[in-house]
Amino acid sequence: MVEKEQAMTHPIRIIHYLNQFFGGIGGEDKADVGLEIRRGPVGPGLGLQHALGPDGEIIATLICGDNYFHMQMATVRTAVLDIVGDLRPDILVAGPAFNAGRYGMACGEVCKVVAERAHMPTVTAMYPENPAVETYRRVPNLWILPTGATAADMRAVLPRLATLIRKLGRGQPLGPARAEGLIPRGQRVLTTASRPGAERAVTMLLAKLRGQPFQTELPLYQLESVPPASPVADLRTARLATITTAGLVPRGNPDGFKVFNATRWSRYRLPDAPALNGEDWEIIHGGFNTAYAQANPNLVLPLDVLRELVGEMIGELDEYFYSITGVGTSLAVAKQAGEAIAASLGEDHVDAALLVAT
Repeated sequence: MVEKEQAMTHPIRIIHYLNQFFGGIGGEDKADVGLEIRRGPVGPGLGLQHALGPDGEIIATLICGDNYFHMQMATVRTAVLDIVGDLRPDILVAGPAFNAGRYGMACGEVCKVVAERAHMPTVTAMYPENPAVETYRRVPNLWILPTGATAADMRAVLPRLATLIRKLGRGQPLGPARAEGLIPRGQRVLTTASRPGAERAVTMLLAKLRGQPFQTELPLYQLESVPPASPVADLRTARLATITTAGLVPRGNPDGFKVFNATRWSRYRLPDAPALNGEDWEIIHGGFNTAYAQANPNLVLPLDVLRELVGEMIGELDEYFYSITGVGTSLAVAKQAGEAIAASLGEDHVDAALLVAT
């Protein structure tokens, strides 16, 4: 009996995963650093440790550059599993990642491999529109707390994260995602209700007819269906426009582009020169190392190659290009920008558009 009580009251042993920025190594210039392990809490882990108090102990922090993780994913996955096997934590925590796409995917993948291979609970936290949410939210033994879009929400997230860690680390059952403040996992559990289903359904129907708020018990997630455009009949006679999500703007950023969470887009006239140069243009983007693109903006809008293709593979090149910062951009803003850009392309009688990846 004494041994069982001690097992139930020992501090929860936690391994915490962070990227290079939150691990205090550096920003995008350090995104290529490999996986390293540090004893105890680091960065956000200090706040998380404080929120946990004596209930939990961050025994180690894993730090890995975002670029390195995605380029060496198999290596990192194996290393994380080896560390988990050696340290034997009760739970693994990753992030919070907020709306950082690469960081969110890394947090989700680390949690996934530990949940599936080490068979232990894992927790991360991120903005609901982070692409990692839809990728990993259905993984068993992985729970995701919703956050705000930026690290400004860190102070509010860490106490909620600590509460979830206490429950999972102690093996306590969790209620519905809505009641626990979690992002839904798409899983349904049989429970006993106080009222029969027919009565609950009629109550919801009456509330809907009266315009009163109600909560369905069977939420359906519907993604908008976007039909593809008709193919270009002959690119050699087509008018082609260019769109970039790299945040390419004239030097000085006259329209006030933000490096994260874009709220606007702009249209700029292409120069008459055969290529773009870094003296007249700059990159406003917080999601990748912009040094190379700043030195050669043609990497994010290949004007040099397109000029060569005009008259051979392309009929003509529209004199304008469209630019937006594609990192942390909300779905609503992206949709509004897409509709406005499409309308502008139509007014210019553009036949096709090249969306350049970043």
